[in-house]
Amino acid sequence: MSHGPICTRFAPSPTGYMHIGNLRTALYAHLLAKTTGGRFIVRIEDTDQVRLVEGAVDVILDTLRMTGLSYDEGPIVGGPNGPYVQSERKDIYRQYADQLVAKGYAYYCFCTQERLQEMHDENGIGGYDRHCRDLTPEEVQQHLDRGEPYVIRQKMPLSGTTTYYDEVFGEITMDNAEMQDQILLKSDGFPTYNFAHVVDDYLMQVTHVVRGSEYLTSTPKYVLLYDAFGWQRPHYVHLPLLMGRSDDGKISKLSKRHGAVSFQDLVNSGYLPEAIVNYIALLGWCPKDTNREMFTLDELRECFSIDAISKSPSVFDYEKLKWFNSEYIKQMDPARFAAAARQRLQDCTPAHVDLDKLIGLLQSRVATLDEVVEMSRFARERLPLDTELYTNKKNKTTPELCRTILEDVRPLLADCAVWENTALFELLKEYAAATERKAGAIMWAVRIAVARQGVTPGGATEVMEVLGKEEALGRIDLALEELNR
Repeated sequence: MSHGPICTRFAPSPTGYMHIGNLRTALYAHLLAKTTGGRFIVRIEDTDQVRLVEGAVDVILDTLRMTGLSYDEGPIVGGPNGPYVQSERKDIYRQYADQLVAKGYAYYCFCTQERLQEMHDENGIGGYDRHCRDLTPEEVQQHLDRGEPYVIRQKMPLSGTTTYYDEVFGEITMDNAEMQDQILLKSDGFPTYNFAHVVDDYLMQVTHVVRGSEYLTSTPKYVLLYDAFGWQRPHYVHLPLLMGRSDDGKISKLSKRHGAVSFQDLVNSGYLPEAIVNYIALLGWCPKDTNREMFTLDELRECFSIDAISKSPSVFDYEKLKWFNSEYIKQMDPARFAAAARQRLQDCTPAHVDLDKLIGLLQSRVATLDEVVEMSRFARERLPLDTELYTNKKNKTTPELCRTILEDVRPLLADCAVWENTALFELLKEYAAATERKAGAIMWAVRIAVARQGVTPGGATEVMEVLGKEEALGRIDLALEELNR
C-alpha cells in the first residue's frame, strides 16, 4: 500500500530500561516515517506517575541517540506540537474529556475505591459495572457540589461490533459488549494512556500508529474515541510479538529469563548499537527481493516497507545477534575497536604485555567487546596446563617431541635480537627446515608453551610478540620444567 509522507511517533513510558521490543517499535516507526520523507515524533507518556523511574527519560533519549534514531519533534529538539511530555499537557486532556461528556460519549463516575473493591470481592467482577453511567444531570451536579472525587469514563456502546483495519493483520472486529467503560481521566486530573495517546496522536497529526500486537484487541476502544470526536482514524501498524527461547527449548514472550532484554544490558555486555539495530530490524520484517542480512540504518531507511512486516511472532536468537555483532566488530574502524578494548583491558593487563599488539589480534576473533577480557586471559596470567595438550594429531606432536623442540629453540629465541612477529616466525621456520620437522609441529609446541591453552587469538610468534621476550622465555622454561617431571 502506497502512502504520502507519513507521520509516526514513539511514545514510551519512562518506567525503566529500554526493552528490545520497545526499541524495535521505535525503529519501525522511525523507518516508516523516513522511508516516505515524513516526520518521526518522540513523546514521553508519563501519566502513570506511580510507575515513573528517575532517570528513565534520559535512558530513552540516550538509546535513541546511540542507535541513530533521530526525531523531528520531541523532548530537547522541541517542535510545533509541544509540549512532548504528557504530564505537561493535563489541561489539554481535561478540555477534550469535557467535550466527550458534553457529547454523551463519556460520563462522570463517583464510585469509590472501596465500592469497586467490594464489587470485585463479592461478584468476582474484574471490570466496572457501569453504576454511574445513567446518573441524571441533577444527580451528577449533586455529587459535584459535595466535592466528591470522580473519574471520567468512556461510554462504550452496549451492542454491535467495532471494526478497524490494521496494515499488518487486516480487518479486526470486536463485540462492543466485551469492552469495559474505561477510565479516560483519573481523579487526580491525569489522563490514562487509553485517552491521552488518542488526543496527542490527533493533535500531532500522527498518520500511522506503530505498536506491538498486544494492542490489537485494545484498539477498538481507541477508534471509538476517534469516531466520537469526529476525527479521521489513523492507520494502525501492529507488530508481531517478540519471543524468547528458554534453555529447555520452550518459546514464550521475551523476558529477562531468556537473557538480556534491554538495549542497555546488551551494550554493557559488549554488543554494538549498530549490530543490535540491524538484528532487531529483521525480527518481524523481511526485505524484498534480496537475501541480504547486513543493513546500515541509511539502507534500512531506503528499503523498509509495511507490506514486508510479518504477522508471525519472531524469536530473539542471542546466537544470531552474536554473529551480527562479530561481523560488525570485524568491520569496525581499528581505532574505535582499540579504544573500546583498551577501556576493558588497560586496568587488568600486566605492563610486559604489548597491549596494542594484543588488541590487534583480538578484533577479528571476538564476537562481543566483552570477549576481549576472557580471550586475552592467557596474556595476563600463566594458566594451569595439562601436558597432554602438547599431543596434536594433525601436527603429529607428542609431549616428548615438544620437549625436544622447546629445548632446541629456547637458546635460539634467547639470542633473537629483534623480538617481532616476522623475525620470530623466520627463526622458527629456519629451525624447522634445519631439523626437517614440520613447521606446524614447531609452532604448536611453542604456542602451547607460551599461551598455555589450545585456542589463541594469534599464532605462536604473534603470541610471543604480545608477551614480550622475558615473559615468553619464562613460560618456555616453565613448560620444560613441567615436561621433565
